[in-house]
Amino acid sequence: MEAEIKISSYNLSEEEEKKEILRQYRSLLKALKPKLKPGDKELLRTAFEMAATAHKTMRRKSGEPYIYHPIAVAMICVNEIGLGVRSTICALMHDTVEDTDINLEDVQREFGAEIAKIVDGLTKISTVMDNNTSQQAENFKKILLTLTDDPRVILIKLADRLHNMRTLDSMKREKQLKISSETVYVYAPLAHRMGLYNIKTEMEDLSMKYMEPDTYRYIAQKLNDTKRERTRYINDFIRPIKDKLEKAGFDFEIHGRPKSIHSIWSKMKKKGVAFEEVYDLFAIRIIVNSPGEKEKEDCWKVYSMITDEYSPSTERLRDWLSNPKSNGYEALHTTVMGPQGRWVEVQVRTKRMNEIAEKGLAAHWKYKEGKDDESRFDQWFHQIREALSNHENNSLDFLHDFKTSFLTEEIYVYTPKGEVRMLPVGATALDFAFSVHSAVGSKCIGAKVNHKLVPISHKLKSGDQIEIITSAKQKPNSEWLNLVVTSRAKSKIKDSLKEEKRTIAEEGKYILQRKLDGMGAPMSQPNLEEIASYYKVHSSLDLLYEIATKKIDLKDLKEFTVHGDKVMMPRHVKIPLDEKHENEVPKALHKKDTELIIFGESSDRIQYSLANCCKPIPGDDVFGFITTGEGLKIHRTNCPNATRLLSNYSHRVVKTKWAKNNEISFLTGLKIIGLDDVGVIHKITNLISGELKFNISAMTIEAKEGVFEGNVKIFVHDKDELDELCNRLIALPGIERVDRYDTE
Repeated sequence: MEAEIKISSYNLSEEEEKKEILRQYRSLLKALKPKLKPGDKELLRTAFEMAATAHKTMRRKSGEPYIYHPIAVAMICVNEIGLGVRSTICALMHDTVEDTDINLEDVQREFGAEIAKIVDGLTKISTVMDNNTSQQAENFKKILLTLTDDPRVILIKLADRLHNMRTLDSMKREKQLKISSETVYVYAPLAHRMGLYNIKTEMEDLSMKYMEPDTYRYIAQKLNDTKRERTRYINDFIRPIKDKLEKAGFDFEIHGRPKSIHSIWSKMKKKGVAFEEVYDLFAIRIIVNSPGEKEKEDCWKVYSMITDEYSPSTERLRDWLSNPKSNGYEALHTTVMGPQGRWVEVQVRTKRMNEIAEKGLAAHWKYKEGKDDESRFDQWFHQIREALSNHENNSLDFLHDFKTSFLTEEIYVYTPKGEVRMLPVGATALDFAFSVHSAVGSKCIGAKVNHKLVPISHKLKSGDQIEIITSAKQKPNSEWLNLVVTSRAKSKIKDSLKEEKRTIAEEGKYILQRKLDGMGAPMSQPNLEEIASYYKVHSSLDLLYEIATKKIDLKDLKEFTVHGDKVMMPRHVKIPLDEKHENEVPKALHKKDTELIIFGESSDRIQYSLANCCKPIPGDDVFGFITTGEGLKIHRTNCPNATRLLSNYSHRVVKTKWAKNNEISFLTGLKIIGLDDVGVIHKITNLISGELKFNISAMTIEAKEGVFEGNVKIFVHDKDELDELCNRLIALPGIERVDRYDTE
């Protein structure tokens, strides 16, 4: 279906475009056919006509009529997420309120309050924000507020984002980077949490295609080159298992699938191995058609047949039958030693489990009908509701907390009475204490994990049983914020610290009151803000707190003047740029400056520096980022900080391009690993200094048990030179790996 939706209309006449739009709409109706009830067709027709008329004059960047997009989003909702008629109407209408003359009242009049509420949740925040706020974070917070009432909002939003990613080719490079980084930062993890594994995988792969195009193409080519060999191996692996399952009378499907490009790249980075050394490039999936009461039994029977044939790795068994994930995922995963000494991942699940794995939340609801148990999905929503109601932070803090609390994998731990609790990976004993009760968390001094005494910072693992130890004398301190990952714990600690701050600030209020009385000025909010601004603190509470703790000395107040009821700070004081709030954008950089090509003819007019976190060199894919105090910083697009900067502060990103300049050299580092053979060091230095004439800044070599690891810092002009050097080094006998690293 998706292939049909993607048909290009660059060269279609107006009449042909109308026919194409109608054909896509009919495909959508056909996909919805099993779910249509009386009256649904008319409602869908109304939604389609309203959206088509509203978007009539609009075109996408590719030149296609805009209506192609809402229809494609609706098709993803139906085919890939398993949503129904009402969600399809919302998908068709999702951009109308924001981009056209249609308003929410029109939507409510035609389709009712439920659909209007979802469309409102999907409408971006269009009010003008101040520079301290990330538009993306605000929009995301709004979506989440609606999510807790109706999760369809997030499912349609994911479909919208997926289609945007699929059609990103026609966008400008900086837009591609912004949208890709947002996608991999928030939307892919969210798709994963909603159980939409296929969508999550495609989002990650597409983001990588734009953020790291060379690596993406390299792995895609490698997968393509090894396809025939892989297929042959999968067939050899499957054959004996298939025979066993048929003899046992199972109704089943069995097939192999390649791992995603993004997951292969993650493994290569995490384990420091080349493509050829990633052992599980594919997974075998066995789907059994079992009745409800025999599902677990049948999965374990299949598992025993696999392990009879192939030897399993005991550490790699994942049992999500006994303890399903919070997004409803159930399966058995095992890794076994296959033919030719290669590890192979095998996943065993039933037809019902497979549908939940493919369609996530929508399938989960379908199977839940008629049951009254509170699922882990419901518990998850409940926790998000709580986080949203407690959160006073700005949107960026909220987005960060949401990622660490709700978008990571979870672990299951037990209370002393054996009750299961779900926490994110990385949670500590202190997180567990706050999950029990805020009073228990605030008084926590330690814990017993599996009957052993541990500190509050101890990281928990799945299966741990935890008993919290408290003391009436204990109280939270600011260090605790670094020891917790859950939104609940952070929120409660901040509340407690704020309360303590207020108590101490009362003393500061008394001191300032006396000073202002002496000047003949009242203790008003405008006066507090003027004084806070002078002392460069963020709020009047911080001002009073720092007066009380003697961090601020009020002797400068004699420089202030009083006009009526107002105090005015001395004229000559200027707040230095580098001490302003880190989210502020320098006022001097106007919109037109962001269009400049930084490297090239204009490079002498703009001050920039290369970011220390990723040390870019000419030829690297880069972007400029406006910092406060340090001007323009140039980062690589695959910099560890790139995703966060591009997704949260896209308004401060500047398009940049390298110009060839063979007069300037850049320092970069190479890590070389190989066999410690006689003369190997000489070969390396001879190649670098002798043949290629590069200057070596520093070199260290460590040999251990026949293997050496060398770190070389060298000056190069650009990435092409560096790539040539890497290729020449890897071609030397005995050299196993050559990796670039960022020099200090």
